Amino acid sequence: MEHDMARTATPDDLEITPRNRKFTDDPHRPRWWLGGDPYASAWHNALSITFPAGETFFIESVRRFQKDVPPALAAQIKDFVRQEAFHTREHNSFNQRVIEAGYDVSTALKRVEDSLAEAREGHPVAQLSITVSLEHFTAIFAHLALKDLKLYAGTDRESQRMWLWHAIEEIEHKSVAYDTYAHVMRDVSPLKRWGIRCAVFARVSKDFMLKRWTDALNLLAQDGITGLRARLGLAGYLWGRPGVVRRVALPWLAYFQPGFHPWQVDDRNLIADVESLYDLAEPVAAE
Repeated sequence: MEHDMARTATPDDLEITPRNRKFTDDPHRPRWWLGGDPYASAWHNALSITFPAGETFFIESVRRFQKDVPPALAAQIKDFVRQEAFHTREHNSFNQRVIEAGYDVSTALKRVEDSLAEAREGHPVAQLSITVSLEHFTAIFAHLALKDLKLYAGTDRESQRMWLWHAIEEIEHKSVAYDTYAHVMRDVSPLKRWGIRCAVFARVSKDFMLKRWTDALNLLAQDGITGLRARLGLAGYLWGRPGVVRRVALPWLAYFQPGFHPWQVDDRNLIADVESLYDLAEPVAAE
């Protein structure tokens, strides 16, 4: 089967650690909180707006198969759910600060809700395949965030810590939805499973990027940045410098490989480095 052809699999010693962190919001955080850059700020605000509802969907789509998978994977699902629940809480708080800064996010929220309502009309396995696709998105952006800490330079430390904390945990659980999908689809032919996985990923990628682009432009318009200026500025951030989308293009393409597995890139070393720098390691419980 396709899963068995993967060059690697989830590491046996993988630890998924739910870190119940609550981050203190800076009451003086500027509207353009990310380095004073309106485009970087708008893009991250657009992403954050999707996270609470999106991660609730992820939890639903994976947890419904928890009783059907091997015990080790079921335990990983439990930790995945806890991590995503904490992310939902913290991004709800972050999004409230976006609203308090004067942004109207109702259109973006409606766009997310409509997308998820449509997704929930599909078969449970189809919903899981959407989660697998979006978890790859979050994992490759998380890798970039931990690898290039300059992306969050120039903002308040609590915002840095919150986004990097989220990135750490996205890397830790990046294979949970994928392994669940592989188990559920284990009796489907490798070719058919690969075709379905890639078709869903292509559609989800297009939908996600176009809608977040639209959301970011809407937020920029509320700052008086419109038209060609807005499009060129946002495109520059995403595909020019620092090029946060351009720089994940190859990892994005890797998903289309037959036998792909999220852990064919083992980036746990990045986690330890960032945990130390930003005081994000989970305290060891006393025996």
